[in-house]
Amino acid sequence: MTILWSGLALGAVYVLVAIGYNIVFVSSNTFNFAQAQLMMVGTFVAYTGLVTLKLPVLVVAVMATVTVMLLASVEEIVAIRPVADHQNQLVTTLGVATLLNGATQLIWGSEPLTVPFFGSNEPITLLGGRTYPVEIALLVAAIALVIGLSYVSKKTMTGLALIGISEDREAAMLRGVNVRRLALGAFAFSGALAGVLGLLVGPKTFAVATLGAALALKGFVALAIGGFGSLPGALIGGLTVGLVESFTALWAGSQYSNIAVFTVLIVILMVKPAGLFGNVRERVV
Repeated sequence: MTILWSGLALGAVYVLVAIGYNIVFVSSNTFNFAQAQLMMVGTFVAYTGLVTLKLPVLVVAVMATVTVMLLASVEEIVAIRPVADHQNQLVTTLGVATLLNGATQLIWGSEPLTVPFFGSNEPITLLGGRTYPVEIALLVAAIALVIGLSYVSKKTMTGLALIGISEDREAAMLRGVNVRRLALGAFAFSGALAGVLGLLVGPKTFAVATLGAALALKGFVALAIGGFGSLPGALIGGLTVGLVESFTALWAGSQYSNIAVFTVLIVILMVKPAGLFGNVRERVV
């Protein structure tokens, strides 16, 4: 059971990245390659606040939230809004990711930094396996966000407007939806989430300049397995990736983990090309 808890916690990290991808994808039909790097910045801000400046955890949470939210907002204004073509937007978000990778390495260096967890670090036994409070917190956060955001998307005017934009951007604009403002809000919200979640992700992964690239790849796989635009799909996809990665490392060796993950991805996409919870929509003109 210990490896199960470890796999679920790792998968929860991928879920959190995939949720950020989904928020932006639904609002602007754009895949933000820099989402994982924004979360990486959140882990570094958490380290700076908790270790270097020794600030209270609530102050650090606000600092990380605001810092990454501003970065994500600037990304939308500079790298997304002026670019009309979605293919070119992929290139610009990839450029932002590269800049964030370089900036974090320049500011904090290339060595992994230990981010302390604000709760207990003592292991606990749960359902016959050993786990840590930070792992439980990651899992709870992932599930809670999926449930909460699913409710918002179906029961609030903002959520329904975002769904309308994802299905037909032009029709949503004709109905008076402020597409530009919602897109900026989605980037800002995904950045705020990435920032505050750095306080949970950092203790699990360390704060290191290579974290963004690793999370970006696995978060994308999680989204592809679950289906783009689906929050339950992000949850199932992320947990699947984490479990496959952990059990493969245990049984066959860590060098085969990526092979196993991508094998699962290929098999699922062969059966369900849009992912487990995705829908292939054909637009009739």
